[in-house]
Amino acid sequence: MPLTDWLPDETLQAIAAENNLSETAFTVAIEDGEADYHLRWFTPTVEVDMCGHATLAAGHILLTGEKVRFQTRSGVLSVERAGELLRLSLPAADVAEGDGAGVLAALGCEGPVYFGNRNNGAALVLLEDEAAVRAVRPDFAALKAIDRLVMVTAPGDETAIASRVFAAYHGIDEDPVTGSAHTALVPFWAERLGRTHFSAAQVGKRGGRLECTLAGDRVLLDGMGRTVIEGSFQL
Repeated sequence: MPLTDWLPDETLQAIAAENNLSETAFTVAIEDGEADYHLRWFTPTVEVDMCGHATLAAGHILLTGEKVRFQTRSGVLSVERAGELLRLSLPAADVAEGDGAGVLAALGCEGPVYFGNRNNGAALVLLEDEAAVRAVRPDFAALKAIDRLVMVTAPGDETAIASRVFAAYHGIDEDPVTGSAHTALVPFWAERLGRTHFSAAQVGKRGGRLECTLAGDRVLLDGMGRTVIEGSFQL
């Protein structure tokens, strides 16, 4: 939702709750040399530190040249043209194995758990295959107490990797496609696959596919933007 000036935070949150989407993105144009717009993201219940698909959507709407830059809670993020797709650049997140007993109990599955502390936080569970990822049936009430993006991942059937992402703490039981989650998933899998470019799929009920690249300390995600609704919001 492009704005000319910021509305009060409680109004932004109320709009996001009314929209009832995973995230609503709000932008205000700036001229500071480093970025073209301020960008903030709200789920129906909270403001978040990073959102990938809402940034891609903002780029889809606001991109007039080859690249648009956004000043955010997570630094400067950019969206640029990549052929017929759009390329989103996000900071990569390091992950390390830890004690994930609470995460496993909430998910109802078993596997090593890895944690990251950037970009909304990650709790990543490595499973055997895509079928195991699809079979997970979480306890969403338990997940609401875990202040991270909780994800399950494995090698994919038709893509290099598959995942599902649960953001109950942020007011979203299961997110369809999650850019911020892939800031942890991409470096995690790049090390295991031995390559820096590969395809990925989120395989929940809604879901989608991405092309992923690890470029130093940045994660590049290629996806498509498509306008499906246009209109004005009445305050």
